[in-house]
Amino acid sequence: MKEKIYFVLSMIIFGAVGVFAKYIELSSSEIALLMSLIGSLLLFIVCVLTKIKVSWHNMKKNALALLLASISLSGNWIFLFQSYKETTIANAALSYYFAPVLVIVMSPIVLKEKLSLKKVLCVCAALFGLILILQSGRSDEHGNHLLGIVYGLIAATFYAILTITNKFIRNMNGIEITFSQLLLSSVLLIPYLFITEEKLGLFQISSNSVILILILGILHTGVGFYLFFSGMKGLEGQSIAILSYVDPLTSLLISALVIGERMTLVQILGAVLLLGSTFISEVSTKMKNPSRKNRLLS
Repeated sequence: MKEKIYFVLSMIIFGAVGVFAKYIELSSSEIALLMSLIGSLLLFIVCVLTKIKVSWHNMKKNALALLLASISLSGNWIFLFQSYKETTIANAALSYYFAPVLVIVMSPIVLKEKLSLKKVLCVCAALFGLILILQSGRSDEHGNHLLGIVYGLIAATFYAILTITNKFIRNMNGIEITFSQLLLSSVLLIPYLFITEEKLGLFQISSNSVILILILGILHTGVGFYLFFSGMKGLEGQSIAILSYVDPLTSLLISALVIGERMTLVQILGAVLLLGSTFISEVSTKMKNPSRKNRLLS
């Protein structure tokens, strides 16, 4: 029971990330850098306190996969945070949650996994759901929704690559993998920031943004990942698949009840098709492989 509570709490934390990212007065790449720095520092402290040893030998053996995963993590965060800034939290979360569908499509090519008829039907239903969500893709005083959804889909693509890449990492536990990727992400984002940003907002950040980024960094990459890995240890694959849907549902509830963003009936239908199809696909997969654990970042 304790593991389920930990895992659900981590999903709620992950689902609430948009509330903080949307109102931080920094560029998406700057937020991503700070997240990586804060997250790697906090996980380093967790490793020290819990006496988890990070094997540098294993990091070297998995160097190529860790590098590709870190690039994917950086791109994932940059485009996800930009998506939150351009459109509603609901649109960003739903477009981002297209990632499991992309993983299904990429798996036969990269991992040589068979694509069943059920999965094909789930992909088609998810695509139709996404098309319905895209009906809100018009600009208004709150932003360019179509652009925000596109950013969310790009973030989902990076997440799918991250998911696939993590499957090739060997002899490293979840915290080791996350710490390594956050650390590498920090190293990669520093030069990227100086190349792409004409003027860095890090030196002119407001006190409100400082508070938000600290909350986001500590909760999302520190507390969130610790609860995620702690809870995941005691759960079966099917439970993980089902409980993972607390993440997008949290985003939708926050969008509607806290921020006051509205979804049309067409969008709601699209959300049901997108989330429902991925749910059916993931649960059916976990039932066939009940011992498989999800070691991936959110």
